[in-house]
Amino acid sequence: MALEIFSRYELKYLIPFHVYQQIVPHLLERMRYDKFGDQGRYNIISLYFDSIDKKIYYETRNKLRFRQKLRLRIYDDAGLNDASFLEVKQKYNNVVNKRRTKIKLSDAYHFLDKKSLAYQDMYDVSNPQILKEVHAFRSLYELEPKVIVSYDRQAFHGLYEDDLRVTFDYNLMCRDDNLSVEAGPQGANFVDKDLVIMEVKVTHSVPLWLTRLLSELECPKKSVSKFCTSIDLVENARTEPFQLKEKIMS
Repeated sequence: MALEIFSRYELKYLIPFHVYQQIVPHLLERMRYDKFGDQGRYNIISLYFDSIDKKIYYETRNKLRFRQKLRLRIYDDAGLNDASFLEVKQKYNNVVNKRRTKIKLSDAYHFLDKKSLAYQDMYDVSNPQILKEVHAFRSLYELEPKVIVSYDRQAFHGLYEDDLRVTFDYNLMCRDDNLSVEAGPQGANFVDKDLVIMEVKVTHSVPLWLTRLLSELECPKKSVSKFCTSIDLVENARTEPFQLKEKIMS
């Protein structure tokens, strides 16, 4: 969780929970648990931003060649005096670039509330340049807090392919009524509880052994945007019942 700048491919799969349980023993033959959490397990809570006219949503939903997101992220039960991360995530021609800086959560709120770099010398940030990029991006798009997304994750790291990372996300929830990340994981499920979002993250190509494993277990690629699906849920919930399992599998 300390890496601040990186570029990689991220391939997504939507799989049943029992298939996730089947995959893990095979992964452990060539991978190890992520060093964070117990057996690579931890909780992620992210506050996503968008403009009034939903520029970020439509960039993602329409799969533009270049698209980006802004989010504030914490891990597990972090509070106001604990670390958070301001992140700019960009995608161009299927390559994901992430730039983020570590900042105390209370300072992140102050920075976001003031919408200014005038106080930047007050903050203890790991990368001041990225803080400037966050400010520029937010100002250009006129971004405001939009929705909180939370989920449990189990992560694995390659033993022989140092750039290989595989994650499984489940218990995926969202809310727009309480945009304080420190309030913890709560809200409505936006992916069926029996489904898991698996992501394979590599710098170059997926190892042949993993490609074969996913083929044998019939794991199809499925583009799932946590941000867009959350927006769909919270907006539809205001007007009509939202049957997510049918929507996300369609």
